[in-house]
Amino acid sequence: MPKQSAGILLYRKTGPALEFFLVHPGGPFFKNKDNGAWSIPKGEFNDDEDALAAARREFEEETGLVIDGKFIPLNAVKLKSGKTVQAWAVEGDIDHTQIISNTFSIEWPPKSGAIQTFPEVDRAAWFGYEEALIKINPAQADLLKQILQLL
Repeated sequence: MPKQSAGILLYRKTGPALEFFLVHPGGPFFKNKDNGAWSIPKGEFNDDEDALAAARREFEEETGLVIDGKFIPLNAVKLKSGKTVQAWAVEGDIDHTQIISNTFSIEWPPKSGAIQTFPEVDRAAWFGYEEALIKINPAQADLLKQILQLL
């Protein structure tokens, strides 16, 4: 059965335009990747968990920040891996330079026997719509389009 993730698309209004908060995955696999590598803060959850609660938990784990507000449900998107991402948009404004992500450990370099720890998210930023479409994982671009249409 394909896995499922839940996430939060944080947005803010800057005059007539919107900006979107995206995170860049940490670790060696994404170190030199930029366009198409960014994501909404998200993570996997189990069938017995409330998806919105999981999305809020994952946002906090990946940024170190608690988010609250009026959560707008978005239509789920499917990643190339087959994983489904359920997402909610919420308006807010946070300092992207102040995030503190949880970490994960993997053997790196591969087959070296050395275990290294990396942040799950190595940086975050606010992007206008056009730039966000370039930065975000292509499968998640529809989330940006949805909130733009809803607002």
